[in-house]
Amino acid sequence: MNEKTELNSSLQNNNSENIFDNKQFLWETSTGERVFRQDKSVIVELPSGRSTLTTSHLNGGYREDIQYVFNHQGVDGFEDCGSKLKAAGSISTYEANVAERIGLDPSKSTGQHTAANMNNVVIVTKTFRDLEVTAVTTGGIEVNGGRAGDPASYYQENGMYNMVLGTINTILIIGADLPSNSMVRAVVTATEAKTVAIQQLMGRSKYSEGIATGSGTDSIAIVANRNSSMHLTDAGKHSKLGELIGKCVIEAVQKALAKETGLTPQSQCDMLIRLERFGIDEKKYWEVSAAMDGENRKVQFINSLRCMAKNPALVAATASVLHIVDEISWGLVPEKAGKKAAFETMKGLPEVLMAKNFPPFDKILNEKESIITNWIRTTAWIAKNGMYGETE
Repeated sequence: MNEKTELNSSLQNNNSENIFDNKQFLWETSTGERVFRQDKSVIVELPSGRSTLTTSHLNGGYREDIQYVFNHQGVDGFEDCGSKLKAAGSISTYEANVAERIGLDPSKSTGQHTAANMNNVVIVTKTFRDLEVTAVTTGGIEVNGGRAGDPASYYQENGMYNMVLGTINTILIIGADLPSNSMVRAVVTATEAKTVAIQQLMGRSKYSEGIATGSGTDSIAIVANRNSSMHLTDAGKHSKLGELIGKCVIEAVQKALAKETGLTPQSQCDMLIRLERFGIDEKKYWEVSAAMDGENRKVQFINSLRCMAKNPALVAATASVLHIVDEISWGLVPEKAGKKAAFETMKGLPEVLMAKNFPPFDKILNEKESIITNWIRTTAWIAKNGMYGETE
């Protein structure tokens, strides 16, 4: 298998130029699709004979007459988003206005919009023999990351609803001819790959205690080449096309999240970051610590906590305990058995962290309280007494 991966580095916009003059070439596929950045938009220019399947409000669904697919940074915050959409009257009108503003024919264009910076676009291409797949992606879930089945943010009525920011947008260019049903299958494969990318980073939902599967406003566009002599009917995981789609999207989404929001394996190697999805922060830790016996020095405690939180061994222990919590919530592990296993992990923390002092576990651990509560109390005690302080 021959794979090729390319990542376009950020190029600086020349703000002194007119919007129609600062078109910057980024990429060209082997089948002639060209990618440009123009001001706050990334534009994919399609040769004739292309089929598109998109989630766009502008010429969305399956089409055979689209010449341009664009991704536009049109909002800088919730109020900005609301005012622009209200002024346009609808999302489709807003996207048509964007197309006109960047010099495209709205009737031949389909688009996506986001708050992500177009300087952070990522382009990944992978090939196998004569088959080429390219993903053009921007992404951010720090505001709107969610898990399928989370509590809703709005109820749509009479065509009106409130937009929430935070979006992963992907334009997937496939260098082969696919029937419309196979393009839908490509959407399924790409969506699963996006979820894999986020779960490998343990990106959290902002609406529940779960790991995000995307955002509530993610968009995708599939482009296939009707002129290609390569006719493929399977874009599922078992096919080579499905494999390329999966690898392309996983890499593109992870790199886009890193560039846009700094979500990386390194940033996630932190106990405090892992606990955020349960509503736990430094303030909560200090409240727990201050209620314990011993001298209360907030600055010293927070410094100790932050240092300890980045210990990879503690992060690994945190991950194992939180997964037990997840499995209990999914009904896969009985709560009593899960709590017993979690408590054993907590009892091993002082040795793992090479703490100076060991917590009085007979006083700290309480089977009537949740695993998370016991975890916070144990690690707060170690941060307060075990690493830098002396036991009272």
